[in-house]
Amino acid sequence: MTVSDLPRRSVVRGARLAALPAGLAGRTALGLGKRLGGRPAEIVAAEVSERTAQQVFRVLGELKGGAMKVGQALSVLEAALPETMVGPYRAALTRLQDSAPPMPASTVRHVLATELGPRWARRLAEFDDTAAAAASIGQVHRATWRGPGGPLPVAVKIQYPGAGEALLSDLTQIGRLARVIGTVVPGLEIKPVVTELRERMAEELDYLHEGDAQRRFAAAFRDDPHVLVPRVLTATPHVLVTEWVQARGFADVIATGTGEERDLAGNRLVEFLFAAPARARALHADPHPGNFQLHPDGRLVVFDFGSVTVLPHGLPPAIGRLLTIAMEGDAETVLRGLQAEGFVRPRARVTADALMGYLAPFVDPVRTETFTFTREWLRGQAVRVTDLRNPQSAVGLQLNLPPEYLSISRVWLGGLGILTQLGATGGWRAILHQWLPGFDPGKSALAP
Repeated sequence: MTVSDLPRRSVVRGARLAALPAGLAGRTALGLGKRLGGRPAEIVAAEVSERTAQQVFRVLGELKGGAMKVGQALSVLEAALPETMVGPYRAALTRLQDSAPPMPASTVRHVLATELGPRWARRLAEFDDTAAAAASIGQVHRATWRGPGGPLPVAVKIQYPGAGEALLSDLTQIGRLARVIGTVVPGLEIKPVVTELRERMAEELDYLHEGDAQRRFAAAFRDDPHVLVPRVLTATPHVLVTEWVQARGFADVIATGTGEERDLAGNRLVEFLFAAPARARALHADPHPGNFQLHPDGRLVVFDFGSVTVLPHGLPPAIGRLLTIAMEGDAETVLRGLQAEGFVRPRARVTADALMGYLAPFVDPVRTETFTFTREWLRGQAVRVTDLRNPQSAVGLQLNLPPEYLSISRVWLGGLGILTQLGATGGWRAILHQWLPGFDPGKSALAP
């Protein structure tokens, strides 16, 4: 691969994306032939699923850009997959969280010379040409920073050449993925994900902007006993150098962690997501397991601040007030409150009871003092709101998501996905009571 090897042209990337549904069709036809030939249906179905999953990872990973961004967003929701599809799709989507085919050393060094100057190695000593992680628009390398304070291990994040063109091309062509995504997560609507990615494209591609955002969070959580945000050493539009932190990735915690470790990771994550708007006046808007680690001392380590939503006044108090009312079971008041906030269109035919059922994924975890997120619970929620025979399935089609709530909603959904992957148990209600404005479970008749 050379500097120009990342596919950039719309026609080239579109063809690669189009190969996904075409490949699925071919494998399905082949599978039908095998079944007619006498092979057991379950074995054939498993083979088709595994090959489709492998192709999804390979194409989205190699294209990187917006294709992989969408894949990362989907990976958070893998906990909602039916058990019959869990194995191959879960593994492929999880790999998209923090790994992808990396750039070669020649490309990496070309970018560093362009961004930091031809003598970049004087500042970045012991630079490791092998990427420690490779994701959607950039990859990370280890090095040693030579500064006034002495040698310091650092992470060097380098943007792929052509990432901007690739991102724009993918977000234009991404509709071609609808059929394949429908087979992975039935009923999932990808349009809002693509819309928000397009709106945030300029910010995500500017590492100077990301460096400023990370400094903002690092200052807000400096010396915090529960959260660690790595310090920023320097930034350019396409290179970001931060202090290196050695910790355990969430993907590993999810796969092999003890119950205690998974509970700790979940509690630290929820605390961070709700505390950040109050302390940093901003929201980390890219929640997937690849962006979080669990430090040996129990702190949550947070990475990737390319997607951040500034909230000058913190989270809207209306969210907490309506969540408190929902805990009480006052469906009519919740409906009127969501109408006032612009979530329910004036002429929408939404019953209060159906709305409460639709909101269950957000209300259930705070109805009791402690709650355990399970895949069975999340799958049940997903089936209920996508089953056309259920009145609650029509609610989502009639709701409106005000622009100011778009990132908040996506972060909450992403958080639910991660907590379910962890299978975490925690006192979520107490955390929200501390950090969510307007949320007062003491007013709820259901509070112990």
